[in-house]
Amino acid sequence: MKKTVTAASMLLVSVAALAGCSDSDASGDDDKIVMGFAQVGAESGWRTANTESIKESAEEAGFELKFSDAQGKQENQIKAIRSFIQQKVDVIAFSPVVETGWDAVLQEAKRANIPVILTDRAVDSEDTSLYETFLGSDFVLEGEKAGEWLVENAADSDVDGDGDINVVQLEGTTGAAPAIDRAEGFASAIAADPAIEVTASQTGDFTRDGGKQVMESFLNSEDGIDVVFAHNDDMGLGAIEAIEAAGLEPGVDVKIITVDAVHDGMEALAEGKINFIVECNPLLGPQLMELAEQVLDDEEVPERVVTEETTFTQEQAIEVLPDRKY
Repeated sequence: MKKTVTAASMLLVSVAALAGCSDSDASGDDDKIVMGFAQVGAESGWRTANTESIKESAEEAGFELKFSDAQGKQENQIKAIRSFIQQKVDVIAFSPVVETGWDAVLQEAKRANIPVILTDRAVDSEDTSLYETFLGSDFVLEGEKAGEWLVENAADSDVDGDGDINVVQLEGTTGAAPAIDRAEGFASAIAADPAIEVTASQTGDFTRDGGKQVMESFLNSEDGIDVVFAHNDDMGLGAIEAIEAAGLEPGVDVKIITVDAVHDGMEALAEGKINFIVECNPLLGPQLMELAEQVLDDEEVPERVVTEETTFTQEQAIEVLPDRKY
């Protein structure tokens, strides 16, 4: 039986459910849609904004939300999803820590007739019947946008003037869809200019501290770094700290390109410490609740719902920062 959201239930949401998972049965209020959401963690400003959007949107839609923080570990997400199945939630949504290794638990959800929606990150599975739809960004396109900007600004990015543009890449979590796809898109775009080369690439796990540590290593091991391409703002911000500690000026001595456009990253862009940011919109909550309702009402939904996103230069960041929501 499908559950619908009544006018009265729009005004109510369980505070306890917003706090996290419980072991109780999920069928308390028959008028509420119960969603189990397994989040990656809280590794970045983007992820924090994404979590807040999901919680706020669930409350506004009158959903009962059972929220779990996987702390960056796939085994924690699988455990949370199994808990949601046992609690007989109406719908499960999650952002996979990595792409592979989900078929078994998603088969369990399918056998329990609980639909699954992927958000932000996709899974690598030949059986697309294991989930209803994917809501999120086109990570390959994000990487392409970053690479295209570098190709267009190649002359200004050749900091040491030797004719070669040496790029170091701060990758996201190994095996994660954004890390794989952004690297692919970036490599595809910069292939248009043979002077641009990624000379070193290493994961910083999407964290500021990880970005700082990897950048420190690059500065010690790589000669003539012209450009940093960071798969998210937080790693780029960590790279800024390492560059400044080395006595260099970020954005001038080393150009920096990042992905996300969260507030701290946009401030660094406005200050000229970052040179270009590709947006990755974290505010997926409203679309997720809408998709959940459509799925539970047996409405046909697209296999992939891509969010609208843009890019920012320094001037554009200065213009939009006062009204930025994240």
